[in-house]
Amino acid sequence: MLVLKRKAGESIIVNENIEIKIIEIEEGRIKIGIEAPKDVSILRKEVLDEAHMENKQSSENKNIDKSALSRLIKK
Repeated sequence: MLVLKRKAGESIIVNENIEIKIIEIEEGRIKIGIEAPKDVSILRKEVLDEAHMENKQSSENKNIDKSALSRLIKK
């Protein structure tokens, strides 16, 4: 992991076409702006993690339903 220190108004460039700019630092919170091509997906990690968790739970529930259905068919 690369760790950088930035001040308000400073930026980081990723892959020459994505700019991450520190907009404001106030009371321990940082406001950032991201400029990227429209085809680049930008998501908050906690939202992506939650979606993965819901997909995993849904998949597990489908597996449980399939095994229950299989037992019923065998009877």
